[in-house]
Amino acid sequence: MIHVFLGTKAQYIKTAPLLRLLDAREVPYRLIDSGQHAALSVGLREELGVRDPDHVLAAGADITRIGQAAIWSLKLLAKLLAGRRLRREVFGGQGGVCVVHGDTPSTLLSALMARRAGLKVAHLEAGLRSGRLLHPFPEEMIRIVVMRLATLLFAPDDSSVANLRRMRVRGEVVRLPGNTVVEALHHELAAADEVPGTGPAIVTMHRVENLNRRDRVEQLVAVVERIAAERPVRFVQHGPTTEVLARRGHDRRLRAAGVEMVGLVPHGQFVAMLRAAPFVITDGGSIQEECALLGVPALLWRGATERLDGVGENVVVGGFVPEVVRRFLADPDVHRREAADTALTPSEVVLEHLARWR
Repeated sequence: MIHVFLGTKAQYIKTAPLLRLLDAREVPYRLIDSGQHAALSVGLREELGVRDPDHVLAAGADITRIGQAAIWSLKLLAKLLAGRRLRREVFGGQGGVCVVHGDTPSTLLSALMARRAGLKVAHLEAGLRSGRLLHPFPEEMIRIVVMRLATLLFAPDDSSVANLRRMRVRGEVVRLPGNTVVEALHHELAAADEVPGTGPAIVTMHRVENLNRRDRVEQLVAVVERIAAERPVRFVQHGPTTEVLARRGHDRRLRAAGVEMVGLVPHGQFVAMLRAAPFVITDGGSIQEECALLGVPALLWRGATERLDGVGENVVVGGFVPEVVRRFLADPDVHRREAADTALTPSEVVLEHLARWR
């Protein structure tokens, strides 16, 4: 049996092309949801054309706080204690291969569960490395562990393949024709008709490494205030971001400056917002990839990135350096590029290799 284990919004978006392909080819598979975003996932699956999961772990309210995440993680870790029960309850008593995605805590937990239950692990988006164990934290450490556990490693580019070769991983490395995000974007762009550059500037920030640094949050808020004095700005907030901004009074400052503060929106709507934006400020890796494909100017609110998508083209790594930020904002359109071809089908290659484990 092919098992697909997902938890976060980004994982659903990037794995949805594979799930739709499995359905179209009538390939049986078992879908498992970690339960960390149980409420959000319902609408997300409907939007992406993904069926309901066969099993949901630790379902409840969406996890938006660190304390909630810790409790959720402990509940799932407890399931690792009994391998036979884990295989029966979570994996339906079946073996085979479990597809996991990315570098989140749910990626690590799902890989550990699969191995504990006697399944093989297939890692989507394998091979990303920063070369710094504690940056980004905990993503870099999670990548290393999951890539060591995986039997199949799907690498989206040559750089990722080279990283895996240097690691001397035991699993089989499969070079994909691109990241599955390209298929996800193609799916959404089919219904989008926004004119590039005509909408508000888009701002997002959600990484723990930023939210836990008061200086980085305050610097971003000050930058957004300055932008809002000249043009419309829409700040799209994740749950933890909303909490941090409210606790420190930054949400009031931003609203007073005229910034439109909104929560997470459906992926299709968000892609349309990115496409129409004159520029984007974000710390999100997936958003960096989407901006690179769309050719939208993007200022990455990070000190460094392990993703090469768009860097040196339409993506500028800010590094929290005021002069770099100033130069980008002085003429963001100089970084605009033509949109990339989104007609690639990496999920076809993924399914071809997964079929051996049916």
